[in-house]
Amino acid sequence: MSDDNTTDKTKKAELTALQAALAAEHAAVYGYGVVGGRIGTPRQGEARSAYDAHRAARDTLARSVRDLGGEPVAASPAYALPFSVADSAAALRLAAELEERLAGVYADLVRATTGPRRTTATASLRESAVRAARWSGHTPAFPGLAERTDDTTGRAGATDSTPSASPTA
Repeated sequence: MSDDNTTDKTKKAELTALQAALAAEHAAVYGYGVVGGRIGTPRQGEARSAYDAHRAARDTLARSVRDLGGEPVAASPAYALPFSVADSAAALRLAAELEERLAGVYADLVRATTGPRRTTATASLRESAVRAARWSGHTPAFPGLAERTDDTTGRAGATDSTPSASPTA
């Protein structure tokens, strides 16, 4: 295999992982909009901080996709949430789930990248794992690694609500 072929495959894998992380960040921004509307007053500041962090991460990922010559995946107009979020307790569960899913996507990005992008992906994985632990009150043994935990649902953010996606609540 030629070096050009290897470089192209590496770049394609990195771009795919960046796009997946960007899509998950779009979903997290949407999800935190819901969280912010339902979370109790004592944790509203924490929800706002997470929302702002995900908006910044989304913007950084979009730049990274463009830097690799890709067109950043657009946000969906709406996302189907994994369950009904009618109160503060459900908002806490949603925030934890969003962060757990993001940790999985960032673990994939760590695997697909090298150098400064891997360093950034590792920091993002850590930040999502810490936020998930704060929201849920527990920590998985291997944050972001679904194959090492009971979570086998995948690593994406909230489900896209386009007609091809199955609504969940």
